[in-house]
Amino acid sequence: MPMIDVYAVKGTFSSKPELTKALTAALMRWEKVPPIPLFLENTAAFVHELEADAMANANGESNYVRVQILTPAGVLDREKKLGVTEEMTEIIAAQAGDPTLAERTWCLITEAPDGGWGIDGHAYTSAEIGEAARKELAAHT
Repeated sequence: MPMIDVYAVKGTFSSKPELTKALTAALMRWEKVPPIPLFLENTAAFVHELEADAMANANGESNYVRVQILTPAGVLDREKKLGVTEEMTEIIAAQAGDPTLAERTWCLITEAPDGGWGIDGHAYTSAEIGEAARKELAAHT
C-alpha cells in the first residue's frame, strides 16, 4: 500500500486536501490498482509543512519540495517510476501555482520489502495484499 510524504515550506500549497487527493489518485493509476476500499483507504499522502529555515539546498535556498513515495517492492517498473515522477512533479507545481517549482521538486521512490508494510498490527506480504484484493473484488461482483 503506497504512502506519499510531501515536504515543503509553509504556504507552498493553497489546498492540501486537493494536493493529497491528486497525488493518491495518480499513484493508484500508475500502480494499476482497482478503486476498492482496500486501496482507497490505505493509499495516503501526508503534507509536512516546514518553516523556511528548516530546509535548504547547499546554496541555502529553501524553495524546494521533496516528495517521498513508498510502494511495495516490484509494483513500479522503470516506465512506471518515470511516469510517477513526472506526474507527481506536475501535480506539485500545479497545486503550488508555480510552474517553475517543477525544476525544484525532488521525488524519491522507495520500495518497502515484502512484508515491510503493516496495519492493524500485521505486516502484510504482497501475496497477502493480493489475496485480500481478490476477495474484496469477488465480494463486489
